[in-house]
Amino acid sequence: MDIINIEEAINEFWSDNPLNIVKDLNSLQIFDKPLIGVASAYDPLFEQLKEETAVGPHHMSPQEWLPGSQSVISYFLPFTEEVRTANRRMGQPAREWLYGRIEGQQYNNALCQFLVRWFTAAGYEAVGPSVDKRFQVTNKRSNWSERHVAFIAGLGTLSLSCSIITKRGSAGRLGSVIVNTLLESTPRYYTEKDENCTKCGACILRCPPLAINENGKNHAVCSDYLDRVLARFSPRYGCGKCQTGVPCETKIPDKARIGKSTAI
Repeated sequence: MDIINIEEAINEFWSDNPLNIVKDLNSLQIFDKPLIGVASAYDPLFEQLKEETAVGPHHMSPQEWLPGSQSVISYFLPFTEEVRTANRRMGQPAREWLYGRIEGQQYNNALCQFLVRWFTAAGYEAVGPSVDKRFQVTNKRSNWSERHVAFIAGLGTLSLSCSIITKRGSAGRLGSVIVNTLLESTPRYYTEKDENCTKCGACILRCPPLAINENGKNHAVCSDYLDRVLARFSPRYGCGKCQTGVPCETKIPDKARIGKSTAI
């Protein structure tokens, strides 16, 4: 078992699954080919996530989710050009993005569940925290942060808007699975938690509720705005303006800073 086997399974799921197509929008494809990373379940950065300056003490470690866990597979699902292009215009979130956020999350959940079944069929134990009954969000903070897990798994670093900037950009969704088999970890090509972000400020200008400034994002302001979007577009909601129409939409922007810290 290695990452190549996992990539083949994920790519087969990606290419064949009808949940990645929105028939209501002229058979719009939601996600492009996934990006995959692996972290050791014993990486010390997972313990750092329990610190108040990171996520908080409520964040569960891989061993708390799955005793005997060895590895964590993290994946990034980049939105297709059609989804991203539609959301570049200012104002309300594009219909394509709203479908990408909600129907796209249904696809994401299905992929996570598929991976759990795939590992189980191969004789291993596996848990997908985001689809596990123990997953909780309290005061807008979850007990498993996909963004921080992606950082640990070598997929990318955080941005000023608190998105993850990967080699495929920031416009997309994240997921992960914890397994009890030892896999080779993906090397982190960065050291600083926000190394891929140039602090250009483009996301500040793109944010409808003005939740982002040069110091970061006010999650409460962002959340309140999403509640208003839900009230208007129920059962869908979303925004994503800070992930589209910005230099990090599809790549690591030029002149990304080189950092020295290894803390999250």
